[in-house]
Amino acid sequence: MTFKDFETIIAKVKAFERPKRVVVAAAYEDHIFESVFGAQKQGIVYPVLVGEKEKNREMLRKYGYISEDYEIVDAPEGICPSQKAVDVINAGDGDFLMKGLMETRDFLKPVIDKKNNLNIGGVMSHFTLADMPSYHKLIALSDAAVVINPTLEEKKAIINNAVRTLKSIGYDRPKVAILCAVEVCNPKMQDTVDAVKLVEMWEKGEIPDCDLAGPLSYDLVMSAESARTKCFDCPWCGDFDLIIVPQMNTGNILIKTWHYSAGANMAGIIVGAKVPIVLTSRSTDTVGKYLSLVTAAACC
Repeated sequence: MTFKDFETIIAKVKAFERPKRVVVAAAYEDHIFESVFGAQKQGIVYPVLVGEKEKNREMLRKYGYISEDYEIVDAPEGICPSQKAVDVINAGDGDFLMKGLMETRDFLKPVIDKKNNLNIGGVMSHFTLADMPSYHKLIALSDAAVVINPTLEEKKAIINNAVRTLKSIGYDRPKVAILCAVEVCNPKMQDTVDAVKLVEMWEKGEIPDCDLAGPLSYDLVMSAESARTKCFDCPWCGDFDLIIVPQMNTGNILIKTWHYSAGANMAGIIVGAKVPIVLTSRSTDTVGKYLSLVTAAACC
């Protein structure tokens, strides 16, 4: 199964037996509250608000949510709300995490701390899912925010993380493109060399449950017509589900281009941990945060 747009994922999540418990660290931020309680009203999530109790109550009163269904876990000043949120997850009282109004490094510190047992796969990576008007279905990308310059083994882990995520959403066998500047292997371009090695790993079964091709230039990834023009033989050109970028800079620039220049709506989560983690940019609007919540809930 593939998904044409976010509406199909939203419909799937609404049909779940119960709302997923989202544990929000330092939830006191406008877009966070709007997205979380928007999803709560649709029966998608149950908010667990971790942080200073009175700050959370102020936000609840501000938006008129004081009588809604939620839970507050107090983390008084001086107590790290992210650690408290991780404790909630490890106690089995939450389905996924979300970063609120706090520095990313402070939020992630307890997440990557080995004593908390969240980093179960060795490599955590960022996963973006985009609904772009110019593409005929949702398209995913990894990694645009966590692993800066991935090694070959880290690229393998990023692919496996992203494929598992797509399968947990409901994809049968995602089609994966290894993005490079060119579609031929050039020994002077390490990304193309890595792409060839990744395809070899896939052929050996080390990257399962997907179809994989690379190296591929962006035009070949997105356009079957470009593949025909270049006489490039790949059955998945113009129909890929997932793009793996060579380094974080490429991915970060690409997803921002999709959003600001191509009008894409996007979700962003961290995968490869014990639970999905909603980690969005400070500039992400309510829609982006809401779609990230929906995507994380779909992965649970």
